[in-house]
Amino acid sequence: MHMSRTHLLPMSLSLLPLFLAVSCGGDEAAGPGDPCPLKGQAICGEGLVCEEVEGAQDGACFAPVVFQGKVFDALNSKPIASARVVARDANDAAVSSVAISQPDGTYSLNVPTKRDAKGVPLKAQYTLRADASAYQTFPTAPRIALPIDIATAAGDPPVLKSAATDIALVPLPNAAGLGSVAGKVIADSPGGTLVVAGGSTGVADFTGAYEVFNVKAASGVTVSGYAQGLQIKPVMASVVAGTQTPGINLTAAGPATATVSGKVDIVNGGGATATSVVLAVEETFNKDAARGEVPRGLRVANVAGDFVIKDVPDGKYVVLAAFENDGLVRDPDTAISGTQIVHITVAGQAQALATSFKITGALPVVSPGADKLDEVSGTPSFVWGDDSGEDHYEVRLFDAFGMSVWEDLAIPGVSGGSNVTAKYGGEALKSGMIYQFRATSIKNGGSPIATTEDLKGVFVYK
Repeated sequence: MHMSRTHLLPMSLSLLPLFLAVSCGGDEAAGPGDPCPLKGQAICGEGLVCEEVEGAQDGACFAPVVFQGKVFDALNSKPIASARVVARDANDAAVSSVAISQPDGTYSLNVPTKRDAKGVPLKAQYTLRADASAYQTFPTAPRIALPIDIATAAGDPPVLKSAATDIALVPLPNAAGLGSVAGKVIADSPGGTLVVAGGSTGVADFTGAYEVFNVKAASGVTVSGYAQGLQIKPVMASVVAGTQTPGINLTAAGPATATVSGKVDIVNGGGATATSVVLAVEETFNKDAARGEVPRGLRVANVAGDFVIKDVPDGKYVVLAAFENDGLVRDPDTAISGTQIVHITVAGQAQALATSFKITGALPVVSPGADKLDEVSGTPSFVWGDDSGEDHYEVRLFDAFGMSVWEDLAIPGVSGGSNVTAKYGGEALKSGMIYQFRATSIKNGGSPIATTEDLKGVFVYK
């Protein structure tokens, strides 16, 4: 802050030293619990950060909450250096800067945290995303990131270290010919912006900094940014294998104001009454897995009928329903209307879907992967709940990349509400690899009735 001599003269001489210390970065930095401005120049002492305080206009200085963990190879447990780890909220918006893992795989990430009047972190759940060269992004469906309750951090400074902060990355089957692009998203509130380059993705931290790994080398790669409310102008980049292409900055070109609307029709929901609808970037969509990357904010929850997703940026999207574990799945019978995968193009105008999504109750997963990432060894068996009216079942096993590993399309039906069991009969599974089984019930005539859920049936083989 700059003031003229005219303004300084009337001030009390006893107040002048304090004014200069605070305004000009003197030795009297604010200590623990002292007030601080949430915007503008930080005045907190070494090792302290200015945090939001519930019910207060100003912030206060506290030791930061620190997430600590390790990034390692899922197949051989070796540490992964130079991975980028960022904390995200429920809408996939970044709430932290990026931590870079050390040669031993460890990282330490300061996570901004709202406090109560005594400085205790308030309850809030965050998840982690991690990216590294030659590795699949975490989380990538069907793998999900475990929620981390920041209020469970302990110590001074408060540290949170658990199974949820250790991240196993799955190596790509072939990393030859891949490079990376890096830069900054220049916009208001850039944190959590999904950056897409050649089908690969990265996420901007709250400062806007990003890096996208594993981009196929080419002279003209389009780099695009997606976030609710932001219209970001794409740029071109030349990507060289084994090299980072820096300085690929993405600039906001104004607000995104388009809406996407439609309707969900829940049929035979089995007690489940609401689902979610998301917009996945078409460039990232995996047809076999029926999943793609969803930008920050392009998701609406608790949908029981009509839905609207607001402030959608320009781009090509795939509209997906029943994406979370909510007891519901998209009706798998593609012979009837309302079950086809919908692709849309948004170009500044509203999009109203022509047909509703038909949603039905899911087949319950019993094991493995009913409610967590189970560890499985030996010859696995896949167990799910019986459907009524089925003739037989089909079961398929996929690896972490959505590639089909094995299938049995003639599992006999059962009666009387019993569970269905299918024993794996394929080639040896890879230790450390993440897998998911999916079961489908088939009625007489060959039409599918229901499937297991999108994000269940997931396990790691040991």
